Amino acid sequence: MALDRQDGVAVVGFAAIVGLSLVAEPTLLSAALGGFLLSIAVWRLYDGKPWEALAWLAWVGAAVAPVLAPGEIAFAALFFGPLLVGVGLLFASRFELLPTIWDADRGTVDEQ
Repeated sequence: MALDRQDGVAVVGFAAIVGLSLVAEPTLLSAALGGFLLSIAVWRLYDGKPWEALAWLAWVGAAVAPVLAPGEIAFAALFFGPLLVGVGLLFASRFELLPTIWDADRGTVDEQ
């Protein structure tokens, strides 16, 4: 499970958003984080890693949870649900536990 360039960008981006959290309001911060996660999802999909792209898309849902659900129980469900799904998909993809959807080297769909 090696880290690549996009992982480095994600770490730096998260550090920048954490720094932004000290001065920005929650709605703006949630929008910035959601947009950042969406861009990483698109990068992963373009790189031929669809399971990781789905993980990052799940985290977009977790990023907008503070704005959509201010209540305690609704917030917990909307935040921790996508967060756990994303973590599961990311690690399952990195440890090759999920089936190959397409071959990134050939750009073709596997026919099974």
